[in-house]
Amino acid sequence: MYANMKKEFLKDIKSTADILIPKDPLERVIGHDEIIRFVKIAAKQRRNLLLVGPPGIGKSLIAQAISVHLSKPHEEITVVHNPERPERPFVEVKNRSEIESEMEDLQRAEGDVVTPQEVPELVAERLGFRCPNCESYSSAYQSICPKCGADKYSHINARRKHLGDLLGMFEMDNEPVNVPQDRVTTTRMHQGREEVVIYERVDGDKIKILDQHALEKRREMVEEKPKNIIVPLQRKNFIQATGASETELLGDVRHDPYGGHPDLGTQPYERVVPGAIHEAHEGVLFIDEIVHIAPLQRYILSAMQDKYFPIVGRNPQSAGSSVKVEDVPCDFIFVGACNIRDLHYILPPLRSRIQGEGYEILMRTTMQDTEENQAKMAQFVAQEIEMDGKIPHATLNAVELIMDESRKRAHIIDDQKDSLTLRLRDMGGLVRMAGDMAVMEGSKLIEARHIKFAVKNAISIEDQILERYQSFEQAIEKDTSSSQKMHSGSKGIPNDHVDRSYL
Repeated sequence: MYANMKKEFLKDIKSTADILIPKDPLERVIGHDEIIRFVKIAAKQRRNLLLVGPPGIGKSLIAQAISVHLSKPHEEITVVHNPERPERPFVEVKNRSEIESEMEDLQRAEGDVVTPQEVPELVAERLGFRCPNCESYSSAYQSICPKCGADKYSHINARRKHLGDLLGMFEMDNEPVNVPQDRVTTTRMHQGREEVVIYERVDGDKIKILDQHALEKRREMVEEKPKNIIVPLQRKNFIQATGASETELLGDVRHDPYGGHPDLGTQPYERVVPGAIHEAHEGVLFIDEIVHIAPLQRYILSAMQDKYFPIVGRNPQSAGSSVKVEDVPCDFIFVGACNIRDLHYILPPLRSRIQGEGYEILMRTTMQDTEENQAKMAQFVAQEIEMDGKIPHATLNAVELIMDESRKRAHIIDDQKDSLTLRLRDMGGLVRMAGDMAVMEGSKLIEARHIKFAVKNAISIEDQILERYQSFEQAIEKDTSSSQKMHSGSKGIPNDHVDRSYL
């Protein structure tokens, strides 16, 4: 029986293997209970969010958790060929019910698959399933009936005219039949009118029936306008666009060396590529470190305001530059994230839009050191181990040492006593290093000694530099390459003794 750490405490477990990992991603977020309330509102009411805080605090996890609480996408976006102006393709948006109806029609167009016993006897004979002598059924590829030993096809030639009269056969000829037919075309009365019916042999021992509706639907499908589905119905609800380029974020039209020539080239509608803002339609668009794409913020704002954004060719040297697709839907929940020091780099109108239609949230960096929060930290350790998938679970003593390190970091980094740090990415790295050591030793569990090793060695490169060189300045000075020192005449080598023949 697994321990639910929202109701139980450290004393209730022997190792992290005993901890229940919540299925709901929101319940995996540690130390941000008051923020989760706003996140649930954002998911239900489709509100935008700006999450502000240092790296490794859980911003990405919160953004992904919102997407899990959204309903499945209801719309599919397709770019359709415009025969009159190919460089201005149409946009077609279909909802789930329309698509499901089309799928049903498509299935009907594929016909019903039945057994040979379910079709008229004369059709079964013509397709080679029924023996006309003993009336038994067998494989169409057995020319000799396994029951009576008669030639199943010997009677067909003699009865062809009779069959044609009864079934309205088309394309009758006088050639002898040595093998069964793959297809039989006939007519039947349906709702007071005569219709064409085709029986096809499929999968060796089955028959497909194509009635008038299926044939008409097939004809419609052949005549349907060419199209390109750019945002399918079955898609992810969460789109990560951190550090995206302009084309990745806004879409593009690929280059065609033949300029979209109708015979040689690729038509414009086929070359349309959606951007992240379009792929996030009905879902979540998440951008961490939003200041890194500062020039594109105004486009995000425009998409948020209009819920539509055109796709155009963005390379002026490309054949795609003349192509434009208007009114492509992009109704998404925007979740942006940044550090406190970068807050003033966010475009004021974008922040105003978030404030007017969502929430700005300052993330916490610590939580109180209580039994309840200690249990949550233990759950975090179990989650990291499960997510990694390559390291063993941790003993209770190992978890308690992780708690000690968490308290230490909360005090040193955030000047908070009686607290546990929420800078959990670094803590996750500590767990993984300890787990790797356990694996290398062949230990079945992460033990206290592995945590001690990780605490001692899992330090940042800045701390390693300070430990070795005492200051960054000395590190830079001593790390200067020998060639640079030769150029500067360092280490007492006179400049006039330096060989400059290569200059």
